Parts: sequence; structure tokens; C-alpha cells
Amino acid sequence: MSKRAMFLRMVTASLLRRRSRMLIALLSIGIGATILCGLLTIYYDVPRQMGAQFRSYGANVILLADGAPSLTHSAVQEAMRAFPEEKIVGATPYRYVRMDMVSRQQSFTTAGTDFTQVQKTSPYFSVEGSYPENLREVLVGKEIAELIGVRLNSVMELTYKPAEGAGTQDQANAWGPGASLAGSAEGWGSGLVNVSAVLDGEGRIASVTVDAATQTPEIGGQCEEEAFTSQFIGQSLPIADVDAVSGATLTSHAVLSALNTSVRSDAASNQAKTSSFRVVGILTTGGEEEGYLFISEADMAAMTGDAETLDVVEMSVSASAEELDGFVDAVGQQEGVRARLVKRVTRSEAAVLTKLQALVFLVTVVVLLLTMICVSTTMMAVVTERRQEIGLRKALGASDGSIRAEFLGEGMFLGLLGGVLGGLFGFGFAQLVSVNVFGSSITFQPLLLPIAVILSMAVSALSCLWPIKRAVQIDPAIVLKGE
Repeated sequence: MSKRAMFLRMVTASLLRRRSRMLIALLSIGIGATILCGLLTIYYDVPRQMGAQFRSYGANVILLADGAPSLTHSAVQEAMRAFPEEKIVGATPYRYVRMDMVSRQQSFTTAGTDFTQVQKTSPYFSVEGSYPENLREVLVGKEIAELIGVRLNSVMELTYKPAEGAGTQDQANAWGPGASLAGSAEGWGSGLVNVSAVLDGEGRIASVTVDAATQTPEIGGQCEEEAFTSQFIGQSLPIADVDAVSGATLTSHAVLSALNTSVRSDAASNQAKTSSFRVVGILTTGGEEEGYLFISEADMAAMTGDAETLDVVEMSVSASAEELDGFVDAVGQQEGVRARLVKRVTRSEAAVLTKLQALVFLVTVVVLLLTMICVSTTMMAVVTERRQEIGLRKALGASDGSIRAEFLGEGMFLGLLGGVLGGLFGFGFAQLVSVNVFGSSITFQPLLLPIAVILSMAVSALSCLWPIKRAVQIDPAIVLKGE
């Protein structure tokens, strides 16, 4: 029998004779290796997981015009080449213009965008209804919806004017024969009451339509009925007084005020573009977006006659702070475009990631120390139990080296077996933590298994150093005398 085979036989026989103690040591190493491998997997995968979580807070890079009044699609496409395609979560273009609701004397900031990309870069958007998918559909901010009383599937008529108009109209001309009028005024609860009217050939009111959607339906809603509106038919503007609906005085006077301040709804410039849009969603964000209207890029191009101009592009990029700085510098080398980091997102991500990795590292060190203590304690008990055996072997001529090798071999064998078991269970532990903490599966890293095994064997070897030192210090003469 070779020395190597004899050595392995001695090690395995010693482990089997002391199964209960060695099982405790094996469990200690296995549990330690499980936590170690799991934490190493989490430590390695934390940047990806944290990046995915922070992407839900919105864009972390913004592309803006540099030395030009606006961006162009061609300049943006060139700038985006600085970002690796696999790093880009989404890139949302925006074009902002003012559009009018002439019938309600209101003007709103309207954004033309790509709604597919919006859902990637701004997953925190909460939409009642759905995002626009077809032409002539609009997503309305919650503030606007409450202000003008629009509901899902209602229709909004928007007008785009390329340039500012002449300003105020001459009221006498506005109320001329055959004019179509529109006006609005605040009623109960500061809600807008909208009125439209048509004048006959003599400049008198021929028909009146009232929209009191923001008022109480059972009370203020009565101002929409013919029993109330008929009192204005045949009268000339301005009207001095109104026969108010009982309980709806504020709404009634709002109708009167809207008529007396109404303007021609057909007074838009010949270059203006008017289209009707169906409301398919109400947007809630808790931010300034609630005061905007959102339409598709195609609708914005049709309204403005310009398909190339952009104001800003919001990008969500899955990368570290250092990588993002490099991408921004690369974009800065191009003309007409500059990139800017959203500091509140990138700094928060870096700070949280650093603290989380530090916590994982600290826990890993503590687990390794506890494993070493447990294994060392077990091996010390084994040395004490085998004291007479060691003394007898030394009396028969066994060298200190052979004793060291045997105990070290037992410890490293336990480390090997515990490391393999812990490495396999460690991925399950990491997966459990990842799903419960981050809500997504973790990526298995095969290289971490041999690392966990090597670390387990190293920890076991270090744990055996003190027990081995005690073993070789045993004096065979004292042991054989029974002391």
C-alpha cells in the first residue's frame, strides 16, 4: 500500500470513528460555506439588481441641445452610439409645445413622445386607462383632467398655433353676426364651466351649449338643461343678469360670465392646426407631469409640421457611476448634443450600492470567523480525545510532521466536503434572498463554486492550526504514565 493510500485511509478511518464530532464540524463548514457562497453571489449580482431597482425611479441620463435651439433625431442617434446597446434600458424623446383648447379658453403644455419608451424609462407613471396606441389619442395629466373635467373616452379638440396671435380681440367684432363663440369661468369649487354659443345674422344668441362637468351633477348639472339655457336665446351680448338655478347660483353666474367674456372660436390663424383627440388615459405621477398632455410623436409631427425637432431625450442606462461618467464624456465630444446625469438618481444608486456591498462584506467576514471558531473548537475536542493515541504514536517514533499532516488532512477533507455542499446550497440561499428582497431571480455564477470550496478548505486549515500545535506538544512520557 502506497503512502498516499495509507494516509487517506488513516484520515477517513479517523473521521468515521468520530462521526458525531466530525458531523458537527461538517455542518459548521457547510452552513458557513452556504452563507459565504450565497453572500458572494449576492455581492457580485448586487450592482445589476440595484440598477434594475433604481431604473424604476426614472431616467438617469438626459440628452440636451448644445449650441443649438433644439435637438434633432439625427444628432440624438449619433450621440446614443456612445452608449453600449446592452446597457440602454430605454430612451424617450420629448417635444414640448403649447396647444390650445379654444372652446374652453385654455392652453396646455403638450408633449410629443414615444409611449413604448416612456414605459421603459418612467415605470413609476401610473395610468388610469391605457397609454395611447393609435393616432389621435391623448394621455391627460391628472391636474388637467380635474381642471377641465375630462373623462376616459371623452374628446379634446386641440389647436396648435406656430406663432403668437395678435393678442386681444375687439369684443364688438368678436360678437359679430354669425360668430361661433366659446368661453369659460369658475363655478362652484373653482371648477371651470365651459360655454359655447352661436350668434344669428343680427348678432343675437341663436344657441347655447353648457359643459358643467366639474360641477355637482344633481345641482350644477341643471345648468346644462334647456330649461336654463333657453333664457339666453335671442339676447345680445353682454347680458346683464341671469335667472339662477336654485342651489346652483355659482354655476349659473359662471355661465353668464363665460358668455360675457366669450371670444370667437374660429379666430385662430390660418396656419393653425386643429385636431380632435380621444382621451385614453389619465396620468398620475405626483410631479409636474400631471399638468401636461401627452400625444404620440406622429401626432406631434402632424400638428406642428416638424418631425425632426426634439427638446430633450431621457435615457435609462444600466451602468455604474464610473461608466456613466465615461459615456457622458464620450457624448461631449460630439457637436450639437450634451449629456447630463440625473444626480439624484446616480448618486443615490452609488451610495446605496456601496453601503449594501459593505454590509455583505462585513456579514461574510463574521460568518467566516464563526465557522473558524466552531471548527477549531471541534478539532480541539478531537485532540483531547485522542491524546493517548497521539502519545503512543510519538512513543513509537511518529514524527510531528506526520501528526500535523493527519490533522490537517482531516480538516481540509471536511473543508472540501463542506465547501461543495455549501456551494450548491449557497445558490439556493442567494436565490431566496434575491427573490424576497429584490423581487427577481439571481444570475448563477459557476466560478463562485470553486471559490467557495477553496475558501472553505482555507478556513478549515486555519482552524486546525491551534489544535495541531496542541497535538504536537503532547509529551508521550507523561501520557503513557497516565497523567
